[in-house]
Amino acid sequence: MPSQLVCRPERDLPVGVLRVSGTLDRFTGGALGAAVRRSLSVQPAKVLLDVTRLDVRDPGALDGLGAVVCQTEDFPAVPIVVCGADPATRDALAADRDCGRLEIAEDCDTAIAEAEAQPGTPSIRVRLRPVPEACRQVRHLVSQACTTWQHTDVTATATLVATELVANVVRHAHTTMEFTLGLRDGRLIMAVRDRSRVIPRAMDPSVNDAGGRGLRLVRDLTDTWGVLPVADGKVVWSQLTTGAAV
Repeated sequence: MPSQLVCRPERDLPVGVLRVSGTLDRFTGGALGAAVRRSLSVQPAKVLLDVTRLDVRDPGALDGLGAVVCQTEDFPAVPIVVCGADPATRDALAADRDCGRLEIAEDCDTAIAEAEAQPGTPSIRVRLRPVPEACRQVRHLVSQACTTWQHTDVTATATLVATELVANVVRHAHTTMEFTLGLRDGRLIMAVRDRSRVIPRAMDPSVNDAGGRGLRLVRDLTDTWGVLPVADGKVVWSQLTTGAAV
């Protein structure tokens, strides 16, 4: 019989909880990756991955599990807690060099309670229509946030990057979008989630080309940027290091 894996998201915000049950092997690893990316794309304060009922029959599948949960430091920079893992799974994750920041907890209920009790990081979330007015709205929102969070040193750059992220959806994706802005560990994180599965890439247009410069600006002005594909679209994100509060 084919392997079966069930990934059930119980909640998304402020803490994401994803319950995983069934068999993890080379056939079901892709489903787990998609479910984890979906939980991360919402950008909660933390994601709790409950693997109490997960049966890892293929030792090689643990490499896939590590790849899924241990390579999210750049984006969305959301801590992942794996709870309820059996000793072999805990040891394998602990030995993975990419998993140095991964949290492992024995009891899931305790881990959820502790995550919910932690103070949240500053964040803003807004839904926008794919119209040119959305660019003006996001510029105003980012400018206000930089002032409120006392990081006006990056206001000009942040507003330009946010405008390009939103404008890319207006020009190409043509879907409703969700813009999020957060401050975590001295990094300003901006992301736009849309409903198009077309993956954009930064271009290097010539001086005679009319367009194609938006994501190149994002690439050049930020510390890092990327695309997180999800089942119903994608998230285009960027990070910008802030200076001291001013």
